[in-house]
Amino acid sequence: MIATKSSFRSKTRKSSSPRSASSRATKPAPAGRARSTGRSKGLKFEPRFHTQSGTPFDHVEWDKRTAEINDDSGKVIFKQENVEVPRSWSALATKIAVSKYFYGDLSNGTDPHKGGRESSIRQLIHRVTRTITDFGKRDGYFADDASAEAFYNDLTWLCLHQHGAFNSPVWFNVGLYQQYGIGKDAGQGNWFFNHLTGEAERAPSQYEYPQASACFIQSVDDNMESILDLAKSEAMLFKYGSGTGSDLSTLRSTREKLSGGGKPSGPLSFLKVYDQVASVVKSGGKTRRAAKMNTLKDWHPDIEEFIESKMKEEKKAWALIEQGYDGSFNGEAYGSVMYQNENLTVRVSDEFMEAALAGREWTTRRVTDGKPCEKKDARGLLRKIAEGTHVCGDPGMQFESTIHKWHTCKGTGHQNSTNPCSEYLFLDNTACNLASLNLMKFKREDGTFDVEKFKAAVRIYITAQEIVVDNASYPTKYIAENSHIFRTLGLGYANLGALIMSHGYGYDSPEGRALAGSITSIMTGHAYEQSARIAGITGPFPGYHDSSASGVKETVAPDNVEPMLEVMQLHRDAVEKIEKSDEFEYLRAEARHVWDEALRLGHQHGYRNAQVTVLAPTGTIGFLMDCDTTGIEPDIALVKYKLLAGGGMLKIVNQTVRPALQKLGYSDADIEAIIAHIDKFDTIEDVEEDGQTHRSGLRPEHVSVFDCAFKPMRGERSLSYHAHIRMMAAAQPFLSGAISKTVNLPEHATIDDIVDTYVEGWKLGLKAIAIYRDGSKRSAPVVTDKKKHGTGSSAELEAELADKTELENRIIELENELDGVRSKLDQPPRHRLPDTRVALNHKFDIAGHEGYITVGLFENGQPGELFITMAKEGSTIGGLMDTVATLTSISLQYGVPLESLVKKFAHQRFEPSGFTKNPDIRNASSITDYVFRWLGCQFIKGYKEATSPNRNQPELPMKEIPEMERRAVNRPVSDLQRTGEREIIDVITQTQNSEGTPVHIAGTATHAERVQGALGTMYMDTTCSNCGSSKVIRAGACGVCTECGTSQGCS
Repeated sequence: MIATKSSFRSKTRKSSSPRSASSRATKPAPAGRARSTGRSKGLKFEPRFHTQSGTPFDHVEWDKRTAEINDDSGKVIFKQENVEVPRSWSALATKIAVSKYFYGDLSNGTDPHKGGRESSIRQLIHRVTRTITDFGKRDGYFADDASAEAFYNDLTWLCLHQHGAFNSPVWFNVGLYQQYGIGKDAGQGNWFFNHLTGEAERAPSQYEYPQASACFIQSVDDNMESILDLAKSEAMLFKYGSGTGSDLSTLRSTREKLSGGGKPSGPLSFLKVYDQVASVVKSGGKTRRAAKMNTLKDWHPDIEEFIESKMKEEKKAWALIEQGYDGSFNGEAYGSVMYQNENLTVRVSDEFMEAALAGREWTTRRVTDGKPCEKKDARGLLRKIAEGTHVCGDPGMQFESTIHKWHTCKGTGHQNSTNPCSEYLFLDNTACNLASLNLMKFKREDGTFDVEKFKAAVRIYITAQEIVVDNASYPTKYIAENSHIFRTLGLGYANLGALIMSHGYGYDSPEGRALAGSITSIMTGHAYEQSARIAGITGPFPGYHDSSASGVKETVAPDNVEPMLEVMQLHRDAVEKIEKSDEFEYLRAEARHVWDEALRLGHQHGYRNAQVTVLAPTGTIGFLMDCDTTGIEPDIALVKYKLLAGGGMLKIVNQTVRPALQKLGYSDADIEAIIAHIDKFDTIEDVEEDGQTHRSGLRPEHVSVFDCAFKPMRGERSLSYHAHIRMMAAAQPFLSGAISKTVNLPEHATIDDIVDTYVEGWKLGLKAIAIYRDGSKRSAPVVTDKKKHGTGSSAELEAELADKTELENRIIELENELDGVRSKLDQPPRHRLPDTRVALNHKFDIAGHEGYITVGLFENGQPGELFITMAKEGSTIGGLMDTVATLTSISLQYGVPLESLVKKFAHQRFEPSGFTKNPDIRNASSITDYVFRWLGCQFIKGYKEATSPNRNQPELPMKEIPEMERRAVNRPVSDLQRTGEREIIDVITQTQNSEGTPVHIAGTATHAERVQGALGTMYMDTTCSNCGSSKVIRAGACGVCTECGTSQGCS
């Protein structure tokens, strides 16, 4: 056992093997539904948000809109007309709700009861909130029908007015069976807990018990059956879009022996198996990577190999890239190496960190018997972790002793791993359903935070999430049973960064951290307070008085009462350590009150839930709520850019700037002048131009209020990584779980900087930290750019640049000569190719239709003949392509410019059409379209860059988004390049100098260059699994598509 600072005294006891929940079964009502009975009372709810007559839907102004999503080529891939949406919702929120969460087939009409598609936001929200309320009524959660209706109306109001949202699986699945009868005639569903039998069993039909969780943690034992079972269960989770994590410390190391005398394969060998499973599932109709976490503990004998594994594979990819292989995320280079489909993290104890800082030896121990195995240099291991992070972003670090200190169920066992985003930490074979609140919605007009409404929203969402637990299904029997036993929930929030700035404080300020700590404390404290009230009605979670759990052979103690109450006291004690702020002292006082009440009720009733809060990425649902910032993140920039449909760009100043300036006491005239300065120079800082200083009018003491995640092109300021760590530390003591966040370091950061960051995170009490150094991932081919990677002298670089310039000039000369010769020919002769000539072969795939292009080349390297062979020989398509190829060959040999052919035949539309595997041509409207666009990319200089600008430079923001799109600063997965996030908001300044044709300001960079410098590399180097768009930005430790809202790399 790893030592902890907890006072909890453990005592190991054996459970029946494997342990089920049968001893906790309650007597259900007929039909074996997952319900509790015999309750003498229920929860009382009074109307808090919806206080008018009728339903919340009756008091909202509605619009009829068209929700449309286009791919990068402009092709419409989703469109639904006459959708009923609240007028206050942005176009982006509309797109997400309609394309992602509406259920049904539009070809069957708009009646979902008859197989048609939902056509109104009121249908979507009612489906979810009505079903949850009905579950609660049936299971006895409400004192009377009036309370149930008040709960339904308030939950509906909160969703409708974007005050809160559930995680995506709830919107996907809840209510389909109950409201529309979906799945009644289908086969068996997943596992649900049956109170009649006291254990989990397969649901008789699909959707009756909807899957509502996105976060899973699974175990693996040291035998082949368990190892392969994990591969199977992971594959099924990936298939349905969920993420999972596992600890591999249970697998014997390569330094031990098998019972028959052989040598074990070790965890890294099986890690390769899991990596390939994730890769195969990813490629099975999806373009997204699987969401997966693998951890190894510091005492494992193979820890050094685990630390170095991904770094070695990264360097292999570099070698392939330098030989000309495609270095994009889905390209040949990274596709040829291992461990690219999972995050790797080392779990370290306080003892390890102390040994590393003191320079002491560290002893690993055998898995089989716990005896010492090898001695290693602890400081050297920590530095190797930092070196791996420096090279490729992995491994990250999780702090085992800190995690265990805050573990509410120590009596059952250790927390061994996390979900892929690292915010859900709990026992193996468990799951968590998530929801988030939009903090800006609780700010009053007078600038104060509406604590009572916030607490009311916490009560409603925690109750809703609790109701869902036993009415949901899960992928495995163990997870279904343990979800019933421990009932872990994950309520969180979004828009913290915007809230802090709107109050006139900087993200990296004591006041900002005071606000964050107080609100997080109130949220978790009141959630546990409500959980204790529910326990007074239903009893505490079954694992409270009985520590046994499904799949756990031995428990540490008979129950979890003492560790649960101990952690509650730790939360209460932490309230006194919140940074002091006179303005937010009322919030800290409220935090004291809610934790005192939570402790009082907990001692009286126990708690219904072992965990209640996490801070998730909130990518998709953040967009659904029209949030400015996700999770705990700061604002990304003060200026955002929007592409206009007809060309050009629209520049928009952040909507949080105005209320912040008002709070700081600036006059209306001063505010307009400052906003105009931001609009002109893309920064709120003073700007030097042509020897003249342009002052923004902002007082020097207020500059830090407007610091954002990234430095503006013409500014110097941005938030340091210390700011992110300090903000995480302010919130962490008040969370049941952890925080989904990656700390980004600049490209020039050293290995020592990374070591210091890990040590600082550990000292500040973080449970987990992931770091990404900008530029550590070579996501595009780099052959001669030695300077960027620290090799090659300046003289060599100058020589290479001179050679490159000479070559480009020679190519231009040859092209000019060729154009001159062609212009002199009245009747162009036919130039036949020699009998022996060089040819270029290319394999393509368009929506499953495979074929091959063969291009015969003239001696000058230009195309002279074309052959198109389809996989289905003799088909009509094959014959047509033969004809097209022959006509093209004759045209080329008679001197018809390839440019003319490409212009004529590209973008022709006929079937087959669809997505391709070519990163330069992501979507083809026909085979002819693909062939001629491919010829243009290969043989026409500049065509590739003009039609696929994102290949070698950052993309600019997507078009047609009237509201902000906000991202979290961190990377969702360690193997993607650092990105920023863009935000589109509806505060448009009067000076729209970038609308239409880009404007070039004399003496400055072009508008496009300014945009590129301001935005940086904002998009992840991956494509959306839903719409194929490459416009995927970061959200917490995940990614989210800004075109359709689909989460990438998590759920």
